[in-house]
Amino acid sequence: MQQPTQPIPLQRLESYLWGAAVLLRGVIDAGDYKQFIFPLLFFKRVCDVYDEELELARAEYGDELSDADFAENHRFQIPARAHWSDVRAQATNVGQSLQEAMQQIDQANPRLLSGIFGDAAWTNKDRLSDTTLRELIEHFSALTLSRANVPEDELGLAYEYLIKRFADDSGHTAAEFYTNRTVVHLMTLMLDVQPGESVYDPTCGSGGMLLSTVVELRRQGQEYRTLKLWGQERNLMTSSIARMNLFLHGIEDFSIERGDTLAEPKFLDGDRLRQFDVVLANPPYSIKQWNRSAWEHDRYGRNFLGVPPQGRADYAFFQHIIKSMKSGSGRCAILFPHGILFRDEEQAMRAKLVEADVIECVLGLGPNLFYNSPMEACIVVCRMEKPVERRNNILFINAVNEVTRERAQSFLTPAHQQNILDAYRGFADIDGFARVVSLDDVRANNANLNIALYVREQSTTKGENRSGDVATAISAWQESSQALRAAMTELFVMIEGDPQR
Repeated sequence: MQQPTQPIPLQRLESYLWGAAVLLRGVIDAGDYKQFIFPLLFFKRVCDVYDEELELARAEYGDELSDADFAENHRFQIPARAHWSDVRAQATNVGQSLQEAMQQIDQANPRLLSGIFGDAAWTNKDRLSDTTLRELIEHFSALTLSRANVPEDELGLAYEYLIKRFADDSGHTAAEFYTNRTVVHLMTLMLDVQPGESVYDPTCGSGGMLLSTVVELRRQGQEYRTLKLWGQERNLMTSSIARMNLFLHGIEDFSIERGDTLAEPKFLDGDRLRQFDVVLANPPYSIKQWNRSAWEHDRYGRNFLGVPPQGRADYAFFQHIIKSMKSGSGRCAILFPHGILFRDEEQAMRAKLVEADVIECVLGLGPNLFYNSPMEACIVVCRMEKPVERRNNILFINAVNEVTRERAQSFLTPAHQQNILDAYRGFADIDGFARVVSLDDVRANNANLNIALYVREQSTTKGENRSGDVATAISAWQESSQALRAAMTELFVMIEGDPQR
């Protein structure tokens, strides 16, 4: 292979990665691209880095370099006949060769890479013929993905680009592994993650929320390598994508486990849940297939607020998250649909949560920020030990208008993020935007956290503030329209199936 003499430009790298997906168009469904492209990319990267490190070691040690010495100091081991070049040489049964090579690498690196390549059906020739696989391998062989050619930061950006493109191309199923990154960045900023802290995402998807904390500390010039990242993800391929994502960004101090967080939480300290400084989450909303009866007798005490209805497990995830926060430093930001703020069947649990005085902020966002869903999202920020001046109060922020839509995509600009962040940090009333509400006032509304009850958009007529019955009518209209939107969303979910994250 020809070695470029300088790093590959990001735009060329992105085009190269997406070109692999283009080869699969018309062959498999767009929603399945990720289970083949990501493992191939990771396989190519580890082999090219292996070759790069071997070449550097030989240049330094010459004939004195032994295979054992090199293996001891290399991050990933590539067994004999399991290299990219070995698979590239295959003319037939290419899928079988790929599968065997990945399995051998998996087995040679059990601590770091066990299961990372997922469970794609490489040997199904009816789905991926030898010709298609050879075309994919030749496409990936066009560039050398060494560290010199593709630094980790650049490869990480290209990988995130590919995740986003797959999300755009695959429709509603993308929500399973992708959360709007501008919202994720805002959540990270609100929690002010510090070096050395532990960060947990109980439904981590492709790892974007965990990664966001690292990226933000890097941006601030702070020590990011001391962060400890933990994540659990139900889907095997998605959990593998998360691990690849973190590895390709140069992050190694993390633990991503596969499993159902509600049924089988993986991170434990003895007989209780492990607790973390920071929890970031976008749980799958209103899922119906979960074991409600087991939750009634949850061995980890995650039913301290009560047992959610079968059709909506949102407060099961909420309680799991609260139980996973450290008593002093613990804080969380959770992306939810608005319904969790006011639905009647969850009122008793919501009332207990309000009484616990852990809710610090309820932030309402604009529409279309849930991936491929028109519903409006909200972020609930909780803190186990609120500052004295914030206790017995909740900050409500109505940021429904802090959103931009371009090319059918909704996102938060840096200006939107800063406006929201300033209001959150200021923790003070801002006409039509933010209001500090006492727990007594929330109790008076039966623990209803609907933002429209507390923050009314400022309206004027000929320069004068409207008041009286008109303001009351506007508030009532806002509340009823929000409830209608939530009800319509639930109808769409019933018709189309539950979107995940």
